[in-house]
Amino acid sequence: MRRSQESGFREFAEARMGHLFRSACLLTSGDTHLAEDLVQETLGRMYVVWGRSSKIGNPAAYAQTVLVRVFLAHQRRRSAGERPSDEMPEASETAAQGDASLRLTFLDALRKLSAKDRAVVVLRYWEDWSVTETADVLNVSSAAVRTRSTRALARLGVQLGDSIGEFAAY
Repeated sequence: MRRSQESGFREFAEARMGHLFRSACLLTSGDTHLAEDLVQETLGRMYVVWGRSSKIGNPAAYAQTVLVRVFLAHQRRRSAGERPSDEMPEASETAAQGDASLRLTFLDALRKLSAKDRAVVVLRYWEDWSVTETADVLNVSSAAVRTRSTRALARLGVQLGDSIGEFAAY
């Protein structure tokens, strides 16, 4: 890779890494170690195609697409391995108060969704992507995205109960 391309990729990676990491944390329901791995793999794949970036209209959106697809591939590979627990370990008193408690509750509710439902929720409501954009990333129809969105939000509503309104402020 030429120096200018390498420099351009380095700038892109530094600018997008934080955003990709936050999205990956939501996709993994707070598993920061897995989120770091997903971001690293995403940036590695972006590096490979970076020389052809003129064919990529929006590198940031393309990176987000790669991240979601890497996450979904990881979920498929993981099916024979470890299973996440449906209970959070006890948190310290300071972490269990205020916003930290709210985030943990929300991440726990996200964890209970299927990988594709979680991806739809993150892309539609965290990334603020359209139904069409989300459908393109997930290789499904727009109707499937709308159905998954409705069902996933309903499941989150059941799991979060009355506290779901607290998340709307964020």
